[in-house]
Amino acid sequence: MSQFAGVMQTEFSVNTRGQGLYEFTSEVGAWVRGRHTGLLTLFIRHTSASLLIQENADPEVQTDLLHYFQRLVPPSTDPSMSYLTHTYEGPDDMPAHIKAAMMPVSLPIPVTDGRLALGTWQGIYVFEHRNAPHVRRVAAHLAV
Repeated sequence: MSQFAGVMQTEFSVNTRGQGLYEFTSEVGAWVRGRHTGLLTLFIRHTSASLLIQENADPEVQTDLLHYFQRLVPPSTDPSMSYLTHTYEGPDDMPAHIKAAMMPVSLPIPVTDGRLALGTWQGIYVFEHRNAPHVRRVAAHLAV
């Protein structure tokens, strides 16, 4: 069976409302629907947010992840973070960069017969590490 060999690209915009996980699986799934088998690569174009594949059945998972990383890397106003020097963009900025350095900023996802090859309870998320709302841009590259 021969398949079309090519590359398709697009960009997704994910609006955030502060720290938390924002699912955009359905948007990505709609874009790959009907396309051939290949490999999708997603890449977030920011240094203070991350990409995750995580459970999407129970919202407590996202809440617990958010609270864990807030505790692991507190704001720069926390006494335990007094060593930070990059503080002029707000107490959440450098901690956001640290979190983004700890988590993925790109994800490879197989596409099989025009469908994301995700597990039953897996969803694709932008993990926003800043307090203020942002529009996060995620580049998508599908090689078929």
